[in-house]
Order: sequence, then C-alpha cells, then structure tokens
Amino acid sequence: MIDIVTESMFIDTFKKIRPDNFSYDGLKVLFEHLEEYENSTGEEIEFDVIAICCDYSEYETKKELLNDYSSFETFEEIEEQTEIIEFKKWDFNKGYKDYSSYIIRAF
Repeated sequence: MIDIVTESMFIDTFKKIRPDNFSYDGLKVLFEHLEEYENSTGEEIEFDVIAICCDYSEYETKKELLNDYSSFETFEEIEEQTEIIEFKKWDFNKGYKDYSSYIIRAF
C-alpha cells in the first residue's frame, strides 16, 4: 500500500514528529529534492521521518557545515563525497537572507 505525500503533509508531519530538525524552507527544499530523486530514478522513497532525519542534516551557514566536517579542508571536498542542497531562507522582515543554507546527505 502506498500513500501519496504532498508537500504540506510532508512539512506538517516533520513539524509534529521532529520539529527542530529542519526549517520550514529546508523542508520545502528537501521535499522537492526527494520528489526529483523519485522521478529521475523511478524508485519510490518510504516516508519515514526518522530515517530521513538520519540521512539528511540542515546547516544554517557554510561555516557551520565546515565545522561539522572539519576533516575536510574545503566545501568542494565535501561536495565530492555527498549530496549538498544549497538554498536561501526567507525572513518575513527582510526577504531572502544574504547567505545560503545547506542540506547535506550524511555519509
């Protein structure tokens, strides 16, 4: 049996089960990424919030990401090892932030 998960169901479920793992903008980008993966491979992904949280992490800044992966000297070295999704976050007072945030697939 397969359920079709919409973007709003995806976000709402994450916010109920693991509210602090991803920002709203991060969840939108992650949902789009996972849908693109399914479409390009023909492989369906099980919607398991905990498994997705184990597979992906969000970083507010490139500096924060590099701190967690300090065994690598450059961002590009990390990019060669795994998927990195770069995106801009929306701030209701200022619009899009001046810097990028990142979602990285654990490796």
